[in-house]
Amino acid sequence: MSRQPNIVLIVPDQMRGDAFGSAGQPAVLTPNLDALAAGGAWFTRAYSPCPSCIAARRCLLSGRTAFHNGLVGYKEGVTWKPPFTLPGLLAAAGYQSVHIGRTMHQHPHSNRFGYTQVFDEQAYLEFIAAELPGGRRQLSAHGIGVNGWPARPWHVAERFHQTNWAVDRTLDFLEARRGKRPLFLSVGFSAPHPPLTPPAFYFDRYLRQALPAPVVGEWAEPPGAHRRVESERVHLTGEALRSCQAGYFGLINHLDDQLSRLLSGLSGLSGETYVFFLSDHGEMLGDHYLFRKCFPYEGAARIPFLLCGPGIPAGFVSDQPVGLEDVLPTALELAGLTIPGAVDGRSLLPLLRGQPAWREYYHGEHAKCYASEHGNHFLTDGRAKYCWYAQSGREQLFDLVNDPHETRDLAGDGARVSVWRKRLIQELKKRPEGFTDGKRLRAGRPYPAVVAA
Repeated sequence: MSRQPNIVLIVPDQMRGDAFGSAGQPAVLTPNLDALAAGGAWFTRAYSPCPSCIAARRCLLSGRTAFHNGLVGYKEGVTWKPPFTLPGLLAAAGYQSVHIGRTMHQHPHSNRFGYTQVFDEQAYLEFIAAELPGGRRQLSAHGIGVNGWPARPWHVAERFHQTNWAVDRTLDFLEARRGKRPLFLSVGFSAPHPPLTPPAFYFDRYLRQALPAPVVGEWAEPPGAHRRVESERVHLTGEALRSCQAGYFGLINHLDDQLSRLLSGLSGLSGETYVFFLSDHGEMLGDHYLFRKCFPYEGAARIPFLLCGPGIPAGFVSDQPVGLEDVLPTALELAGLTIPGAVDGRSLLPLLRGQPAWREYYHGEHAKCYASEHGNHFLTDGRAKYCWYAQSGREQLFDLVNDPHETRDLAGDGARVSVWRKRLIQELKKRPEGFTDGKRLRAGRPYPAVVAA
């Protein structure tokens, strides 16, 4: 049997699916991501199954839906005992299974969830404490919050930025690595998640550019006059908007430049290597007067999803709806391993071989995340999207082909909405929250982030 391939997973945090050049974003410079898209497969309708960090990464690691992972919203400190994980299955098959950079956000932190080696935030903080004058306190001396829209340049030497550290640490690991085992390596980046503090070169670049205005749907309601800087409701204009966008796009441009170093380091691996690039969820970035994640709209729910490697057709573009739970079965098939029966995701390799659509629609959700009606479910087939707000019962329908920015709500089209509503009823009929009685959707039911045992 020939040597199993190396598998590399590159995971930025909170990166929108449209936030790189090949995706039609004219402002941001991403030559390395554009090269990955041109040299492999790009899934243009990839979604987060639960658009916030912890739940989304459970789906990525396990290949299962948010519901089957027991977490359908944002809640910290929830112990997770999955029956299997991608790094664990690969490690059991003889892989060296390593994670470097941004943590996978699972509890307890002492559980490596299948990785044989982990160099995450704790290692980064130890590096900062040892190398940066002033230590860990200096990391937040810029004064920019970790969830808000304010932005400014990175305030210390670039080598202390988490993006640079993650690449440096990965290159150190690759140079020191010995042995012939195949490698499963995931590299996590904090960017472009706030704080929006790219190095000054990148911040200044986007301050000088003409940047696209946020899209605002006919249905969107502006927030009140007074809002917290970490609010999910925003109406950014002028300098506030420009600096926010410069911070976000600057972090992505900085990350893309560092990818050049990372990809060069991977070229030294022996054997074949497959590279995934994808995010856990997106960022509204002012679209529809919204900021942050958790929403069913394209800005928050749609993610970049690229796959490159031997046999992956260059320039392949698919608009079939896919998601994070599809990574595990795809990686296992690439490695020639059996996919567990409890996996909810599906391997993407049949799509690359020309198989017709194998998923009628994709389901995502997020329990109430902020102060209003944001507990939601969405369904999409890549051409249309149906949203249902579980507290209020509000429905929305968007034509993603003719209205890709979701500016026109077609919920008044009763016939089309009825088709999607029936699909959601079928999707939710066995859920313990009581979202449906099998005939209709029931709004106002309790929708906690943690699924009842």
